[in-house]
Amino acid sequence: MLTEYCGVKPYFTPLYLYLHLKTSSIGFLCCRPRIRDLLRPCPTGLSKGLLNGGMAQFQEVMRQQLETSMDAELEKLLDTATGADKEVSKKDFEGFKTLFHRFLQVKGPSVEWPKINRPPEDSIQPYEKIAARGLPDSVANSLNKLVVVKLNGGLGTSMGCKGPKSLISVRNENTFLDLTVQQIEHLNKTYNTHVPLVLMNSFNTDEDTKKILQKYTHHRVKIHTFNQSRYPRINKESLLPVATDLGMTGQNADVWYPPGHGDIYGSFYNSGLLDQLIAEGKEYIFVSNIDNLGATVDLHILHHLVSQPNGKRCEFIMEVTDKTRADVKGGTLIQYDGKLRLLEIAQVPKAHVDEFKSVTKFKIFNTNNLWISLDAIKRLQEQNAMEMEIIVNPKTLDGGLNVIQLETAVGAAIKSFENAMGINVPRSRFLPVKTVSDLLLVMSNLYSLEAGSLTMSQKREFPTTPHIKLGSSFNKVQEYQNRFESIPDMLELDHLTVSGDVTFGKQVSLKGTVIIIANHGDRIDIPAGTILENKIVSGNLRILDH
Repeated sequence: MLTEYCGVKPYFTPLYLYLHLKTSSIGFLCCRPRIRDLLRPCPTGLSKGLLNGGMAQFQEVMRQQLETSMDAELEKLLDTATGADKEVSKKDFEGFKTLFHRFLQVKGPSVEWPKINRPPEDSIQPYEKIAARGLPDSVANSLNKLVVVKLNGGLGTSMGCKGPKSLISVRNENTFLDLTVQQIEHLNKTYNTHVPLVLMNSFNTDEDTKKILQKYTHHRVKIHTFNQSRYPRINKESLLPVATDLGMTGQNADVWYPPGHGDIYGSFYNSGLLDQLIAEGKEYIFVSNIDNLGATVDLHILHHLVSQPNGKRCEFIMEVTDKTRADVKGGTLIQYDGKLRLLEIAQVPKAHVDEFKSVTKFKIFNTNNLWISLDAIKRLQEQNAMEMEIIVNPKTLDGGLNVIQLETAVGAAIKSFENAMGINVPRSRFLPVKTVSDLLLVMSNLYSLEAGSLTMSQKREFPTTPHIKLGSSFNKVQEYQNRFESIPDMLELDHLTVSGDVTFGKQVSLKGTVIIIANHGDRIDIPAGTILENKIVSGNLRILDH
Protein backbone atom coordinates (compact mmCIF):
# COMPACT_ATOMS: atom_id res chain seq x y z
CA MET A 1 0.00 0.00 0.00
CA LEU A 2 1.52 3.33 -1.01
CA THR A 3 0.34 5.02 2.19
CA GLU A 4 2.84 2.87 4.10
CA TYR A 5 5.70 3.27 1.64
CA CYS A 6 9.01 3.58 3.61
CA GLY A 7 7.02 3.91 6.81
CA VAL A 8 5.79 7.43 6.01
CA LYS A 9 2.74 8.85 4.28
CA PRO A 10 4.12 10.30 1.04
CA TYR A 11 2.38 12.84 -1.17
CA PHE A 12 3.06 12.37 -4.86
CA THR A 13 2.42 14.79 -7.68
CA PRO A 14 0.30 13.16 -10.39
CA LEU A 15 3.12 13.61 -12.87
CA TYR A 16 5.73 11.97 -10.62
CA LEU A 17 3.61 8.91 -9.95
CA TYR A 18 2.44 8.63 -13.53
CA LEU A 19 5.91 8.76 -15.00
CA HIS A 20 7.42 6.72 -12.16
CA LEU A 21 5.05 3.86 -12.85
CA LYS A 22 5.03 4.16 -16.65
CA THR A 23 7.61 2.08 -18.51
CA SER A 24 8.62 2.24 -22.12
CA SER A 25 11.47 1.08 -24.30
CA ILE A 26 11.69 4.49 -25.97
CA GLY A 27 12.95 6.44 -23.05
CA PHE A 28 9.98 8.09 -21.36
CA LEU A 29 11.51 7.50 -17.94
CA CYS A 30 14.04 10.23 -18.51
CA CYS A 31 11.12 12.56 -17.81
CA ARG A 32 10.76 11.73 -14.10
CA PRO A 33 10.68 14.83 -11.89
CA ARG A 34 13.02 15.20 -8.92
CA ILE A 35 12.35 13.37 -5.64
CA ARG A 36 11.36 16.60 -3.88
CA ASP A 37 8.14 16.39 -5.89
CA LEU A 38 7.14 13.64 -3.47
CA LEU A 39 6.53 16.30 -0.83
CA ARG A 40 3.97 18.28 -2.81
CA PRO A 41 0.31 17.70 -1.93
CA CYS A 42 -1.72 15.42 -4.19
CA PRO A 43 -5.31 16.36 -5.13
CA THR A 44 -7.89 14.61 -2.90
CA GLY A 45 -9.71 12.99 -5.83
CA LEU A 46 -6.50 11.40 -7.05
CA SER A 47 -5.65 10.04 -3.59
CA LYS A 48 -9.11 8.44 -3.32
CA GLY A 49 -8.73 7.04 -6.82
CA LEU A 50 -5.47 5.35 -5.85
CA LEU A 51 -6.81 3.89 -2.60
CA ASN A 52 -10.20 2.76 -3.88
CA GLY A 53 -9.55 1.70 -7.47
CA GLY A 54 -6.00 0.43 -7.48
CA MET A 55 -3.00 1.48 -9.51
CA ALA A 56 -4.54 1.11 -12.99
CA GLN A 57 -7.42 3.44 -12.10
CA PHE A 58 -5.03 5.89 -10.50
CA GLN A 59 -2.89 6.02 -13.62
CA GLU A 60 -6.00 6.58 -15.73
CA VAL A 61 -7.09 9.48 -13.50
CA MET A 62 -3.63 11.01 -13.81
CA ARG A 63 -3.66 10.59 -17.58
CA GLN A 64 -6.98 12.39 -17.74
CA GLN A 65 -5.70 15.22 -15.58
CA LEU A 66 -2.58 15.64 -17.72
CA GLU A 67 -4.67 15.70 -20.90
CA THR A 68 -7.12 18.20 -19.38
CA SER A 69 -4.21 20.45 -18.37
CA MET A 70 -2.70 20.17 -21.84
CA ASP A 71 -6.03 21.00 -23.53
CA ALA A 72 -6.39 24.10 -21.35
CA GLU A 73 -2.86 25.31 -22.18
CA LEU A 74 -3.36 24.77 -25.91
CA GLU A 75 -6.60 26.76 -25.79
CA LYS A 76 -4.74 29.62 -24.12
CA LEU A 77 -2.18 29.56 -26.93
CA LEU A 78 -4.93 29.57 -29.57
CA ASP A 79 -6.48 32.62 -27.92
CA THR A 80 -3.30 34.59 -28.73
CA ALA A 81 -3.90 34.28 -32.51
CA THR A 82 -6.60 35.29 -34.97
CA GLY A 83 -7.75 34.50 -38.49
CA ALA A 84 -5.90 32.01 -40.71
CA ASP A 85 -3.04 31.50 -38.24
CA LYS A 86 -5.51 30.40 -35.60
CA GLU A 87 -7.20 27.91 -37.92
CA VAL A 88 -3.89 26.39 -39.03
CA SER A 89 -2.68 26.10 -35.43
CA LYS A 90 -6.00 24.57 -34.40
CA LYS A 91 -5.50 21.76 -36.94
CA ASP A 92 -1.91 21.31 -35.80
CA PHE A 93 -2.96 21.09 -32.17
CA GLU A 94 -5.55 18.41 -32.96
CA GLY A 95 -2.73 16.26 -34.31
CA PHE A 96 -0.54 17.08 -31.33
CA LYS A 97 -3.29 16.15 -28.85
CA THR A 98 -3.68 12.77 -30.55
CA LEU A 99 0.08 12.19 -30.29
CA PHE A 100 0.16 13.35 -26.67
CA HIS A 101 -2.76 11.05 -25.82
CA ARG A 102 -0.93 8.08 -27.33
CA PHE A 103 2.25 9.06 -25.50
CA LEU A 104 0.38 8.88 -22.20
CA GLN A 105 -1.29 5.58 -23.12
CA VAL A 106 1.84 3.61 -23.99
CA LYS A 107 2.55 0.85 -21.49
CA GLY A 108 5.65 -1.29 -21.49
CA PRO A 109 8.16 -1.80 -24.31
CA SER A 110 6.94 -1.06 -27.83
CA VAL A 111 8.39 -4.42 -28.94
CA GLU A 112 8.84 -7.72 -27.16
CA TRP A 113 12.18 -9.05 -28.32
CA PRO A 114 11.25 -12.76 -28.42
CA LYS A 115 8.38 -11.94 -30.84
CA ILE A 116 10.74 -10.42 -33.43
CA ASN A 117 11.21 -12.58 -36.52
CA ARG A 118 13.05 -12.19 -39.77
CA PRO A 119 10.71 -11.10 -42.58
CA PRO A 120 9.50 -13.87 -44.93
CA GLU A 121 11.71 -14.19 -48.00
CA ASP A 122 9.05 -12.95 -50.42
CA SER A 123 8.40 -9.80 -48.35
CA ILE A 124 11.80 -8.30 -49.24
CA GLN A 125 12.64 -8.83 -52.89
CA PRO A 126 16.02 -8.18 -54.52
CA TYR A 127 16.01 -5.24 -56.92
CA GLU A 128 17.51 -7.44 -59.63
CA LYS A 129 14.38 -9.62 -59.61
CA ILE A 130 12.13 -6.54 -59.99
CA ALA A 131 14.29 -5.10 -62.79
CA ALA A 132 14.44 -8.43 -64.65
CA ARG A 133 10.73 -8.13 -65.48
CA GLY A 134 11.55 -5.31 -67.85
CA LEU A 135 9.51 -2.22 -68.65
CA PRO A 136 6.24 -1.81 -70.60
CA ASP A 137 6.12 -0.17 -73.99
CA SER A 138 4.41 2.87 -72.48
CA VAL A 139 6.42 4.06 -69.49
CA ALA A 140 4.47 7.33 -69.69
CA ASN A 141 1.27 5.71 -68.39
CA SER A 142 3.04 4.66 -65.20
CA LEU A 143 4.82 8.00 -64.75
CA ASN A 144 1.57 9.94 -65.09
CA LYS A 145 0.30 8.11 -61.99
CA LEU A 146 3.30 9.27 -59.90
CA VAL A 147 4.03 12.23 -57.64
CA VAL A 148 7.55 12.90 -56.32
CA VAL A 149 7.56 14.13 -52.71
CA LYS A 150 10.72 15.49 -51.10
CA LEU A 151 11.07 15.98 -47.34
CA ASN A 152 12.27 19.58 -47.15
CA GLY A 153 11.84 20.52 -43.50
CA GLY A 154 15.49 20.56 -42.42
CA LEU A 155 17.92 23.44 -42.00
CA GLY A 156 21.59 23.48 -42.98
CA THR A 157 22.77 24.37 -39.47
CA SER A 158 24.68 21.10 -38.96
CA MET A 159 26.87 22.11 -41.92
CA GLY A 160 27.23 25.71 -40.77
CA CYS A 161 24.70 27.14 -43.22
CA LYS A 162 21.68 29.34 -42.65
CA GLY A 163 18.29 28.58 -44.18
CA PRO A 164 16.95 25.37 -45.76
CA LYS A 165 19.46 22.58 -46.31
CA SER A 166 17.99 22.06 -49.79
CA LEU A 167 19.50 25.39 -50.89
CA ILE A 168 23.12 24.37 -50.20
CA SER A 169 25.23 24.04 -53.37
CA VAL A 170 26.39 20.47 -53.80
CA ARG A 171 27.64 20.12 -57.38
CA ASN A 172 28.60 22.66 -60.06
CA GLU A 173 26.75 25.40 -58.13
CA ASN A 174 23.58 23.27 -58.20
CA THR A 175 21.64 22.93 -54.93
CA PHE A 176 19.77 19.84 -53.74
CA LEU A 177 16.58 21.48 -55.00
CA ASP A 178 18.12 22.33 -58.39
CA LEU A 179 19.15 18.71 -58.91
CA THR A 180 15.69 17.45 -57.92
CA VAL A 181 13.96 19.77 -60.41
CA GLN A 182 16.42 18.78 -63.16
CA GLN A 183 15.75 15.06 -62.56
CA ILE A 184 11.96 15.40 -62.81
CA GLU A 185 12.12 17.80 -65.74
CA HIS A 186 14.29 15.29 -67.61
CA LEU A 187 11.67 12.57 -67.01
CA ASN A 188 8.84 14.80 -68.18
CA LYS A 189 10.68 15.84 -71.34
CA THR A 190 11.93 12.34 -72.16
CA TYR A 191 8.57 10.58 -71.79
CA ASN A 192 6.24 13.54 -72.42
CA THR A 193 4.69 13.19 -68.96
CA HIS A 194 3.49 15.41 -66.13
CA VAL A 195 5.17 14.19 -62.95
CA PRO A 196 4.76 16.92 -60.31
CA LEU A 197 7.12 17.73 -57.44
CA VAL A 198 5.73 18.22 -53.94
CA LEU A 199 7.87 19.72 -51.18
CA MET A 200 6.95 19.10 -47.56
CA ASN A 201 8.35 22.21 -45.89
CA SER A 202 8.47 23.10 -42.23
CA PHE A 203 7.89 26.50 -40.64
CA ASN A 204 11.71 26.75 -40.66
CA THR A 205 12.07 26.34 -44.42
CA ASP A 206 8.78 27.43 -46.03
CA GLU A 207 9.40 31.13 -46.57
CA ASP A 208 12.92 30.79 -48.03
CA THR A 209 11.90 27.84 -50.21
CA LYS A 210 8.91 29.66 -51.71
CA LYS A 211 11.13 32.62 -52.64
CA ILE A 212 13.53 30.37 -54.54
CA LEU A 213 10.75 28.46 -56.36
CA GLN A 214 10.20 31.45 -58.63
CA LYS A 215 13.37 30.51 -60.55
CA TYR A 216 11.71 27.28 -61.76
CA THR A 217 8.67 28.98 -63.31
CA HIS A 218 9.69 28.07 -66.84
CA HIS A 219 10.84 24.54 -66.09
CA ARG A 220 8.68 21.61 -67.13
CA VAL A 221 7.83 20.66 -63.56
CA LYS A 222 4.74 21.66 -61.62
CA ILE A 223 5.77 22.30 -58.02
CA HIS A 224 3.44 22.16 -55.01
CA THR A 225 4.26 22.77 -51.36
CA PHE A 226 2.60 22.07 -48.06
CA ASN A 227 3.76 22.54 -44.50
CA GLN A 228 4.49 20.11 -41.73
CA SER A 229 2.64 20.73 -38.51
CA ARG A 230 4.05 23.04 -35.84
CA TYR A 231 3.97 21.39 -32.40
CA PRO A 232 4.87 22.86 -29.00
CA ARG A 233 7.89 21.60 -27.12
CA ILE A 234 6.82 20.52 -23.65
CA ASN A 235 8.49 20.98 -20.31
CA LYS A 236 10.16 17.72 -19.28
CA GLU A 237 8.79 17.94 -15.74
CA SER A 238 5.32 19.43 -16.07
CA LEU A 239 4.56 17.97 -19.53
CA LEU A 240 2.98 21.30 -20.49
CA PRO A 241 3.89 23.60 -23.41
CA VAL A 242 6.78 26.01 -22.90
CA ALA A 243 5.32 28.56 -25.34
CA THR A 244 3.43 31.55 -23.99
CA ASP A 245 1.80 32.53 -27.31
CA LEU A 246 1.79 31.45 -30.96
CA GLY A 247 4.60 33.83 -31.88
CA MET A 248 7.87 32.57 -33.36
CA THR A 249 10.26 35.27 -32.16
CA GLY A 250 11.76 36.48 -28.90
CA GLN A 251 11.22 34.10 -26.01
CA ASN A 252 9.19 31.81 -28.30
CA ALA A 253 11.97 31.41 -30.89
CA ASP A 254 12.88 27.85 -29.91
CA VAL A 255 9.70 26.48 -28.30
CA TRP A 256 8.18 25.02 -31.47
CA TYR A 257 9.29 22.08 -33.60
CA PRO A 258 8.30 20.16 -36.76
CA PRO A 259 7.28 16.69 -35.47
CA GLY A 260 9.36 14.42 -37.69
CA HIS A 261 8.60 13.18 -41.20
CA GLY A 262 5.89 10.82 -39.93
CA ASP A 263 3.74 13.95 -39.89
CA ILE A 264 3.58 13.77 -43.70
CA TYR A 265 0.39 11.71 -43.71
CA GLY A 266 -1.72 14.06 -41.58
CA SER A 267 -0.29 17.28 -43.02
CA PHE A 268 -0.61 16.09 -46.62
CA TYR A 269 -4.23 15.11 -46.00
CA ASN A 270 -5.11 18.33 -44.13
CA SER A 271 -3.55 20.52 -46.84
CA GLY A 272 -6.12 19.37 -49.42
CA LEU A 273 -3.30 18.52 -51.81
CA LEU A 274 -3.81 14.77 -51.36
CA ASP A 275 -7.40 14.96 -52.64
CA GLN A 276 -6.35 17.30 -55.45
CA LEU A 277 -3.71 14.88 -56.73
CA ILE A 278 -6.05 11.89 -56.52
CA ALA A 279 -8.61 13.87 -58.56
CA GLU A 280 -5.87 14.44 -61.17
CA GLY A 281 -5.42 10.67 -61.54
CA LYS A 282 -2.30 10.28 -59.41
CA GLU A 283 -1.97 6.96 -57.58
CA TYR A 284 1.43 6.80 -55.87
CA ILE A 285 3.95 9.08 -54.22
CA PHE A 286 7.69 8.48 -54.16
CA VAL A 287 8.92 9.98 -50.89
CA SER A 288 12.56 10.60 -49.97
CA ASN A 289 14.84 12.97 -48.10
CA ILE A 290 15.89 15.86 -50.30
CA ASP A 291 19.52 15.40 -49.22
CA ASN A 292 19.64 11.80 -50.53
CA LEU A 293 21.14 12.31 -53.97
CA GLY A 294 20.62 8.65 -54.85
CA ALA A 295 16.84 8.85 -54.47
CA THR A 296 15.77 9.26 -58.09
CA VAL A 297 12.60 7.91 -59.73
CA ASP A 298 13.20 4.25 -60.55
CA LEU A 299 11.04 3.05 -63.46
CA HIS A 300 11.32 -0.64 -62.55
CA ILE A 301 9.99 -0.12 -59.01
CA LEU A 302 7.23 2.13 -60.35
CA HIS A 303 6.22 -0.49 -62.93
CA HIS A 304 6.14 -3.18 -60.23
CA LEU A 305 3.73 -1.03 -58.24
CA VAL A 306 1.25 -0.15 -60.96
CA SER A 307 1.23 -3.58 -62.62
CA GLN A 308 -0.04 -5.50 -59.57
CA PRO A 309 -3.53 -7.06 -59.76
CA ASN A 310 -6.16 -4.91 -58.04
CA GLY A 311 -6.83 -7.46 -55.29
CA LYS A 312 -3.16 -7.66 -54.36
CA ARG A 313 -2.11 -4.09 -55.08
CA CYS A 314 0.94 -3.20 -53.00
CA GLU A 315 0.25 -0.04 -50.95
CA PHE A 316 3.73 0.55 -49.55
CA ILE A 317 7.27 -0.22 -50.70
CA MET A 318 10.30 0.55 -48.54
CA GLU A 319 13.67 0.58 -50.27
CA VAL A 320 16.26 -1.10 -48.07
CA THR A 321 19.91 -1.80 -48.76
CA ASP A 322 22.64 -3.95 -47.28
CA LYS A 323 23.97 -2.75 -43.96
CA THR A 324 27.65 -1.89 -43.46
CA ARG A 325 29.51 -0.99 -40.27
CA ALA A 326 28.62 2.64 -40.93
CA ASP A 327 24.88 1.88 -40.90
CA VAL A 328 24.51 -0.11 -37.67
CA LYS A 329 22.07 2.40 -36.17
CA GLY A 330 19.73 2.42 -39.17
CA GLY A 331 16.18 1.06 -38.83
CA THR A 332 15.54 -2.43 -40.19
CA LEU A 333 12.53 -4.44 -41.34
CA ILE A 334 11.21 -7.26 -39.15
CA GLN A 335 8.17 -9.53 -39.02
CA TYR A 336 6.11 -8.80 -35.90
CA ASP A 337 2.60 -10.06 -35.11
CA GLY A 338 2.24 -11.21 -38.71
CA LYS A 339 3.04 -7.77 -40.17
CA LEU A 340 6.09 -6.21 -41.78
CA ARG A 341 7.35 -3.57 -39.37
CA LEU A 342 10.16 -1.03 -39.11
CA LEU A 343 12.36 -1.49 -36.03
CA GLU A 344 14.36 1.56 -34.97
CA ILE A 345 17.27 1.47 -32.52
CA ALA A 346 15.30 3.67 -30.09
CA GLN A 347 12.78 0.85 -29.67
CA VAL A 348 15.37 -1.80 -28.88
CA PRO A 349 15.78 -2.87 -25.22
CA LYS A 350 19.29 -2.02 -23.97
CA ALA A 351 20.15 -5.68 -23.52
CA HIS A 352 19.68 -6.27 -27.25
CA VAL A 353 21.28 -3.14 -28.78
CA ASP A 354 24.47 -4.98 -29.79
CA GLU A 355 22.36 -7.68 -31.41
CA PHE A 356 20.42 -5.02 -33.32
CA LYS A 357 23.68 -3.50 -34.59
CA SER A 358 24.89 -6.87 -35.86
CA VAL A 359 25.33 -6.97 -39.64
CA THR A 360 24.86 -10.75 -39.59
CA LYS A 361 21.39 -10.92 -37.97
CA PHE A 362 19.94 -7.63 -39.25
CA LYS A 363 21.48 -7.36 -42.70
CA ILE A 364 19.49 -4.48 -44.19
CA PHE A 365 18.46 -0.96 -43.24
CA ASN A 366 15.84 1.57 -44.32
CA THR A 367 16.97 4.14 -46.90
CA ASN A 368 13.79 6.20 -46.32
CA ASN A 369 12.99 5.95 -50.05
CA LEU A 370 9.31 5.03 -49.93
CA TRP A 371 6.59 4.37 -52.53
CA ILE A 372 3.10 4.81 -51.06
CA SER A 373 -0.47 4.58 -52.38
CA LEU A 374 -2.37 7.89 -52.24
CA ASP A 375 -5.74 6.12 -51.88
CA ALA A 376 -4.37 4.11 -48.96
CA ILE A 377 -3.13 7.26 -47.19
CA LYS A 378 -6.57 8.81 -47.62
CA ARG A 379 -8.30 5.68 -46.29
CA LEU A 380 -6.05 5.32 -43.25
CA GLN A 381 -6.30 9.02 -42.37
CA GLU A 382 -10.10 8.97 -42.55
CA GLN A 383 -10.24 5.81 -40.45
CA ASN A 384 -7.71 7.24 -37.99
CA ALA A 385 -5.81 3.97 -38.48
CA MET A 386 -2.27 5.20 -39.20
CA GLU A 387 -0.07 3.60 -36.55
CA MET A 388 3.44 4.89 -35.89
CA GLU A 389 5.62 4.47 -32.83
CA ILE A 390 6.29 7.66 -30.90
CA ILE A 391 9.87 8.93 -30.76
CA VAL A 392 10.55 10.94 -27.59
CA ASN A 393 13.33 13.39 -28.38
CA PRO A 394 14.84 15.20 -25.36
CA LYS A 395 16.31 18.66 -25.92
CA THR A 396 17.85 21.40 -23.79
CA LEU A 397 16.95 24.98 -24.72
CA ASP A 398 19.51 27.79 -24.67
CA GLY A 399 18.42 28.88 -21.20
CA GLY A 400 19.02 25.38 -19.83
CA LEU A 401 15.38 24.28 -19.71
CA ASN A 402 14.92 20.56 -20.42
CA VAL A 403 12.10 19.84 -22.85
CA ILE A 404 10.85 16.90 -24.89
CA GLN A 405 9.35 16.76 -28.36
CA LEU A 406 7.13 13.95 -29.60
CA GLU A 407 7.89 12.79 -33.14
CA THR A 408 7.07 10.01 -35.60
CA ALA A 409 8.92 8.53 -38.59
CA VAL A 410 7.30 8.13 -42.02
CA GLY A 411 8.55 4.55 -42.47
CA ALA A 412 7.03 3.38 -39.19
CA ALA A 413 3.57 3.43 -40.82
CA ILE A 414 4.47 0.45 -43.02
CA LYS A 415 2.54 -1.92 -40.72
CA SER A 416 -0.70 0.00 -41.43
CA PHE A 417 -0.65 -0.64 -45.19
CA GLU A 418 -1.85 -3.68 -47.11
CA ASN A 419 0.60 -5.93 -49.01
CA ALA A 420 3.58 -3.82 -47.88
CA MET A 421 7.00 -5.03 -48.99
CA GLY A 422 10.66 -4.12 -49.07
CA ILE A 423 12.97 -4.03 -52.07
CA ASN A 424 16.69 -4.53 -51.49
CA VAL A 425 18.16 -1.88 -53.78
CA PRO A 426 21.77 -1.16 -54.78
CA ARG A 427 23.73 1.03 -52.41
CA SER A 428 23.83 3.71 -55.12
CA ARG A 429 20.21 4.62 -54.22
CA PHE A 430 21.38 5.73 -50.79
CA LEU A 431 23.70 8.74 -51.15
CA PRO A 432 22.82 11.10 -48.29
CA VAL A 433 24.73 14.33 -47.66
CA LYS A 434 24.61 14.79 -43.89
CA THR A 435 28.12 16.13 -43.30
CA VAL A 436 30.85 18.03 -45.11
CA SER A 437 32.67 14.70 -45.55
CA ASP A 438 29.66 13.50 -47.58
CA LEU A 439 29.76 16.76 -49.53
CA LEU A 440 33.39 16.18 -50.55
CA LEU A 441 32.41 12.74 -51.84
CA VAL A 442 29.61 13.97 -54.13
CA MET A 443 31.59 16.98 -55.36
CA SER A 444 34.51 14.80 -56.44
CA ASN A 445 35.25 13.04 -59.73
CA LEU A 446 33.95 9.81 -58.19
CA TYR A 447 30.57 10.86 -59.57
CA SER A 448 29.32 12.05 -62.92
CA LEU A 449 26.36 14.44 -63.14
CA GLU A 450 23.77 14.09 -65.88
CA ALA A 451 20.23 15.52 -65.91
CA GLY A 452 20.40 16.15 -62.15
CA SER A 453 21.40 12.57 -61.29
CA LEU A 454 24.74 11.47 -59.85
CA THR A 455 26.20 8.15 -60.96
CA MET A 456 29.47 6.48 -59.98
CA SER A 457 32.18 7.23 -62.53
CA GLN A 458 32.96 4.34 -64.86
CA LYS A 459 36.65 5.14 -64.35
CA ARG A 460 36.48 3.89 -60.75
CA GLU A 461 37.53 0.27 -60.59
CA PHE A 462 35.62 -0.54 -57.38
CA PRO A 463 31.85 -0.10 -56.89
CA THR A 464 32.22 0.95 -53.24
CA THR A 465 32.67 4.56 -52.12
CA PRO A 466 35.72 5.55 -50.08
CA HIS A 467 35.42 6.26 -46.37
CA ILE A 468 36.05 9.98 -45.74
CA LYS A 469 36.45 11.58 -42.33
CA LEU A 470 37.21 15.31 -42.22
CA GLY A 471 38.03 16.87 -38.85
CA SER A 472 36.30 19.71 -37.02
CA SER A 473 38.23 22.35 -39.00
CA PHE A 474 36.09 21.35 -42.01
CA ASN A 475 32.71 21.18 -40.24
CA LYS A 476 31.19 24.26 -41.85
CA VAL A 477 30.72 24.56 -45.61
CA GLN A 478 32.51 27.93 -45.74
CA GLU A 479 35.55 26.56 -43.88
CA TYR A 480 35.57 23.49 -46.10
CA GLN A 481 35.50 25.59 -49.28
CA ASN A 482 38.39 27.75 -48.03
CA ARG A 483 40.55 24.66 -47.44
CA PHE A 484 40.25 23.22 -50.95
CA GLU A 485 41.54 25.25 -53.91
CA SER A 486 39.99 22.49 -56.00
CA ILE A 487 38.46 19.11 -55.18
CA PRO A 488 41.16 16.39 -55.24
CA ASP A 489 41.15 13.48 -57.69
CA MET A 490 39.72 10.60 -55.62
CA LEU A 491 39.06 7.91 -58.25
CA GLU A 492 41.51 5.51 -56.60
CA LEU A 493 40.89 6.54 -52.97
CA ASP A 494 39.86 3.96 -50.36
CA HIS A 495 40.12 5.93 -47.12
CA LEU A 496 40.81 9.56 -46.20
CA THR A 497 41.21 10.99 -42.70
CA VAL A 498 42.09 14.67 -42.24
CA SER A 499 42.53 16.29 -38.84
CA GLY A 500 43.66 19.77 -37.81
CA ASP A 501 44.64 22.83 -39.83
CA VAL A 502 45.07 21.35 -43.32
CA THR A 503 44.64 22.94 -46.76
CA PHE A 504 44.77 21.43 -50.25
CA GLY A 505 46.22 23.06 -53.38
CA LYS A 506 44.95 22.56 -56.91
CA GLN A 507 45.01 19.21 -58.73
CA VAL A 508 45.91 17.07 -55.71
CA SER A 509 45.47 13.32 -56.21
CA LEU A 510 44.61 10.95 -53.34
CA LYS A 511 44.97 7.17 -53.72
CA GLY A 512 44.63 4.18 -51.42
CA THR A 513 44.63 5.13 -47.73
CA VAL A 514 45.66 8.70 -46.92
CA ILE A 515 45.87 10.11 -43.39
CA ILE A 516 46.80 13.76 -42.82
CA ILE A 517 47.15 15.00 -39.24
CA ALA A 518 48.23 18.51 -38.26
CA ASN A 519 48.79 18.67 -34.52
CA HIS A 520 47.52 21.57 -32.44
CA GLY A 521 49.41 24.73 -33.43
CA ASP A 522 50.75 23.15 -36.62
CA ARG A 523 49.53 23.58 -40.18
CA ILE A 524 49.86 21.40 -43.26
CA ASP A 525 49.49 22.80 -46.77
CA ILE A 526 49.31 20.05 -49.39
CA PRO A 527 51.06 21.58 -52.45
CA ALA A 528 49.35 21.83 -55.84
CA GLY A 529 49.83 18.77 -58.01
CA THR A 530 50.74 16.48 -55.10
CA ILE A 531 50.03 12.75 -55.43
CA LEU A 532 49.52 10.99 -52.10
CA GLU A 533 49.20 7.20 -52.28
CA ASN A 534 49.02 5.13 -49.08
CA LYS A 535 50.66 7.92 -47.10
CA ILE A 536 50.49 9.30 -43.57
CA VAL A 537 51.32 13.01 -43.42
CA SER A 538 51.88 14.66 -40.04
CA GLY A 539 53.80 17.52 -38.48
CA ASN A 540 54.04 20.98 -40.02
CA LEU A 541 54.21 21.96 -43.69
CA ARG A 542 53.67 25.59 -44.66
CA ILE A 543 53.73 27.01 -48.16
CA LEU A 544 54.19 30.77 -48.14
CA ASP A 545 53.97 33.31 -50.95
CA HIS A 546 57.41 34.54 -52.00
